[in-house]
Amino acid sequence: MKPLRPLLLAATLSTGALLLSACGLRPLYGTGEAGSTASALNAVEVGPIEGQRGWLVRTALNDRLHHRDTTALYRLEVELDDSITGFGIRQDSAVTRERRQLRARYRLVDVGTGSVMLDQTASADAGIDVVSSEYATIAAEQTALERLSTMLADQIVARVATYLRRQGDRAAASSQ
Repeated sequence: MKPLRPLLLAATLSTGALLLSACGLRPLYGTGEAGSTASALNAVEVGPIEGQRGWLVRTALNDRLHHRDTTALYRLEVELDDSITGFGIRQDSAVTRERRQLRARYRLVDVGTGSVMLDQTASADAGIDVVSSEYATIAAEQTALERLSTMLADQIVARVATYLRRQGDRAAASSQ
């Protein structure tokens, strides 16, 4: 019976792929780095973002966009808002838990025309335990900021990729 398992698995996977394509769903990066979505993302440059958190978010965005030293067709402008709110207060008014929230307003701008193509917001938050060691609390806040930066970058790139994919689909449909 064991030799049939790979065949059964292959048949199940191909049937699942067939069902997905029948409902209209397509992988965003279905054709890999040579595809239209990946090529469009490679043409996005990220503008400077102020501060340490801006550097973290910009670095995470550039890691995901794979922008090369080519002429950019699009510019991603990002404004950040970072807040830490204390809650979980003890009887002596000491905070025992914090919530760090990182929000971004981002705009995708056509470099050639200067027009804003996409204007949206994204946010991510994390809980932080406040402990007796101030150093440990500061380290936890920094770790949360690093994690939130990558989460925010993932959201932004996914939304920009979806938008650019739809624009490419519309252009292809209008040319037919």
